[in-house]
Amino acid sequence: MADMNDATVDLLDRTARIADSAGRGDLVERLDVARTRVTDPRFRVVVVGRSGQGKSQFVNSLLDLAVCSVGDHETTAVPTVVQYADRTFAELVLAASSGPPMRVDVPLGQVETIGPGSPLAAGRDILRLEVNVPSPLLADGLVFLDTPGVGGHGSPHAAATLGLLPAADAVLVVSDASQEFTEPELAFLRQVTGLCPAVACLVGKTDLYPHWRRIVDADRGHLERAGLEVPLLPISSLLRSHALRLDDPSLHEESGFAALYDFLRTRVVDHAAGGLRRAVSVDVYGVVEHLQLTLVSELAALRDPEKGSAAVAELRRAGTVTEDLQKKTARWQQTLADGIADLAADIDHDLRDRLRQVTREAEKAVDEGDPGREWTELGEWLAGQVAQSVGDNFVWAHDRARWLAEVVAEHFAAAGTVDLPLLDVAGLDGVLEPVAELGDLESGRIGLTQKVLVGMRGSYGGVLMFGLVTTLMGMALVNPVSIGAGVLLGTKAYRDDRDARVVRRRGDAKIAIRRFTDDVSFQVGKESKDRLRLIQRLLRDHFTAVAEQTLRSLADSLKAAQEAAGVAAGERARRADEVEKQLAVLSGLKSRAAHLFPVDASVGEEASA
Repeated sequence: MADMNDATVDLLDRTARIADSAGRGDLVERLDVARTRVTDPRFRVVVVGRSGQGKSQFVNSLLDLAVCSVGDHETTAVPTVVQYADRTFAELVLAASSGPPMRVDVPLGQVETIGPGSPLAAGRDILRLEVNVPSPLLADGLVFLDTPGVGGHGSPHAAATLGLLPAADAVLVVSDASQEFTEPELAFLRQVTGLCPAVACLVGKTDLYPHWRRIVDADRGHLERAGLEVPLLPISSLLRSHALRLDDPSLHEESGFAALYDFLRTRVVDHAAGGLRRAVSVDVYGVVEHLQLTLVSELAALRDPEKGSAAVAELRRAGTVTEDLQKKTARWQQTLADGIADLAADIDHDLRDRLRQVTREAEKAVDEGDPGREWTELGEWLAGQVAQSVGDNFVWAHDRARWLAEVVAEHFAAAGTVDLPLLDVAGLDGVLEPVAELGDLESGRIGLTQKVLVGMRGSYGGVLMFGLVTTLMGMALVNPVSIGAGVLLGTKAYRDDRDARVVRRRGDAKIAIRRFTDDVSFQVGKESKDRLRLIQRLLRDHFTAVAEQTLRSLADSLKAAQEAAGVAAGERARRADEVEKQLAVLSGLKSRAAHLFPVDASVGEEASA
């Protein structure tokens, strides 16, 4: 891979030098971006799962290093990035009020104790913990990101974790073999597969549960019924650690990590490297096409002035079309603006609809029982459903944004299909933090003294009323009849009071639920609008740059053709030879680009855009 990277960097450098000599700084910038990706090819693998499933132990066993905190409680409190370095060191990345994030060195002995309230943060928000280690597994560019627990009821980290996935090269979802996939896990899997194409499910702790094969079969059935084509890999981090310590190949095979290595090699490293080679090939091909356009136009004018005149007319027509693409009133800009407005309305409606469904289900549960007794469980369920709704809305919005980018790109069909920008602007970290928690509710439990007082208030009228009636019969005011009537009326009064309290608690519970979902809708709606504005600016800048590059190439070609028409007859042959040599060099660069990744005709049009 190192030899391939060296050859790729050399190809980019040679192409950049030629573009620079032609005065095309815009094309040089395009190649510089590709060169940065080649010289720093990092493949991000995000490890997610519910708390206590063994995510951190898996990362430690995979790298044979103690870099992530493990234990019986929720240990990963902040995202932990594990990446390659020549020496071992750790840093906290902290949010800054302005400028780039701050970095603070972390003693290696304190890596496993880092949490949101770490004294090293000095009160600042912790973005992530970066652990740098000289691991051979990470030398090819693999970067692992261990995340806080997600997928369970009331998980506070699900939204923040989803925001990490659009830029990930692969996602490993960890679930232990103690039980089958739960509905929240399957819901989270659906969201993950909608954001990242390379996903694998790891069924961990197979060494602890003899029935793990039945669990794997059951999980496979759940995935098939849900329509999720995701590899299911049973693993044991403990066996992997023993295999490394004892150098035992049989234990390594039994641990299941061999299948995981195959997945990382074929679906992550090779696939990502292939995508990188394709991107470089298309970039080089596109830059060469831009440079060739000028030279081919000039050569046509030098060899045959009549053909040169025809080429000038064609270039002028193409330039007019490209100028239209660049104008503020261009159709693609109208499509983008209208699409963003429609998308904002649709996303807001989708979010409100999802939250209304959750509210209805919560109110139905309230009406079917006593919310005071089940308030804690109901609150956990509500938080989980709200988090799932926010995640589903985010995934749907991300898909619609990509669709909008494709629709806008169709306007550039005359100049060739264009690559779409990476829409990695959807961070959800802390999106629900400003939302107040679901308020407390009266439990409905009253003491014996209060029960007696309620009963006595109800029985007083019965004793008095029936006592007065029985006195006409010569009986005392307090007698067995009046006492019995008092007991009956007291019991009824207690039941009526209890029912009234339940009705009141149900009303209070519904008000609290609606207030909570309204707060979520308000906060998430604001975040959605902010993300859509970023997407609009990203697409606007991207397609404006495409139009500018094409217009610049056409303008240079037109100028070269016009100047070539005025070249003296004696100079035409010499200049034509120079242009042919330059075209030959450019053709050689295109051949080298095709060697990295074959470029067909359609991609050639894409590159020219």
